[in-house]
Amino acid sequence: MSWIPAFSDKTEHPVSIVNLLKSKQATPLPPPRPITISIVGAGQRGSGYAYYTKIEPQWAKVVAVAEPIELRRNKMAKSYNIPKENVFTDWLEMIKRPKLSDAVVIATLDELHVEPTVAFANKKYNILLEKPMAITIEGCKKITNAVLENEVIFAVGHVLRYTPHNILVKSIIDSGFLGNIINIQHMEPVGFWHFAHSYVRGNWRKEEESCFSLMTKCCHDIDLISYWNSSPCVKTSSFGNLVYFNSKNKPKEAGDARVVSWPISVVTDIVDIENLTHALKNGPYGRCVYECDNDVADNQVVNLEFANGSTANITMIACTETVCKRKTKIFGSLGEIECDGINTIMYCNFLTRKKEMLKPADILGFKDLSGHGGGDLALMRAFIYSIGESLFALKDINSLRITSGVQQTFDSHLFVFAAEHSRKTGKTINIQEFKEMWGINS
Repeated sequence: MSWIPAFSDKTEHPVSIVNLLKSKQATPLPPPRPITISIVGAGQRGSGYAYYTKIEPQWAKVVAVAEPIELRRNKMAKSYNIPKENVFTDWLEMIKRPKLSDAVVIATLDELHVEPTVAFANKKYNILLEKPMAITIEGCKKITNAVLENEVIFAVGHVLRYTPHNILVKSIIDSGFLGNIINIQHMEPVGFWHFAHSYVRGNWRKEEESCFSLMTKCCHDIDLISYWNSSPCVKTSSFGNLVYFNSKNKPKEAGDARVVSWPISVVTDIVDIENLTHALKNGPYGRCVYECDNDVADNQVVNLEFANGSTANITMIACTETVCKRKTKIFGSLGEIECDGINTIMYCNFLTRKKEMLKPADILGFKDLSGHGGGDLALMRAFIYSIGESLFALKDINSLRITSGVQQTFDSHLFVFAAEHSRKTGKTINIQEFKEMWGINS
């Protein structure tokens, strides 16, 4: 990131870290026409990414949609004034047409990522793919090869890389304020009711129907750690189980009462008492959390060792009060930081023994923190601005480029697969040997 300051002497910080890291990025001029986008999958994530075009309509416009659920398809078509001829029930219908847009957002279910991504890459669409890239290593390899062969702009929805909070953490590390990074401790508190909804009753409850929970929930987190630590990961180990959400823990007094709280928009597309009641009675979201067919781990720890000798540990835990409010501590040779994941970073300078409370959104000038702490908006902006730079040679956007490209994503996904392999085999995994096992060139 070009605006990160450089220091000739990183042993003293005579000026406040806030002043040294404050960004004064110029907003680039918009392109001569909006960059056109097709949406494949108009569910929660696809709709969220499409909404960017409402915020910055001078930069992007939704011109096509493919979605099998009629209500979602029609809602997006109406909201974005999409012509009837560009409204499809399936992406296979869309891909048969001449190229409809500059870019495509692929936000299908996890297990349906590979085929459309490869097809749209082969047709030279620039692609934003919702995470995870794929649920198998072979799937990740196919996508990576297609993107590299076709030389398209590509980003994965690792939105945590783009939040003001995590951008500032990266800036502090790269600027040398912490010295050499020695250890990172990171926790992802999923939230008991969020886990029960999504990973016990919902789409990500069974590995054979989706993927293991470390991938579906925490590929974000392992990606973030690898982003912060520029040294390559060389070893990983992991432990975890499905401990609580099973029949042996069902209370005697538990009945068949059904909860009608968040997120009803996932339970039913039409949010009223009749449709909600019907969905809870007949669909998966009304089941008792102790009597479901879930099998993914509800707690897991991952240990990482890097080539420079530094280490990291990541904990995913379902049974928490807070929901996805990640907490991180990073320990360096010259200082440490403690982060709440969204709003604040406490920086401690070992040399001066002084502490500073940093507020990332204020320092970096972010005004919208909706959608993963501002990550959704910032990712879309980076994706669209990068296309603008490619198509129209736009300037002043160097600090807004994609950081979750195909190679970065492939590497961090590989660490997730290796960690899960460790959990299932009880062995410490050497990353180089793991790559060789899967025929992956370093």
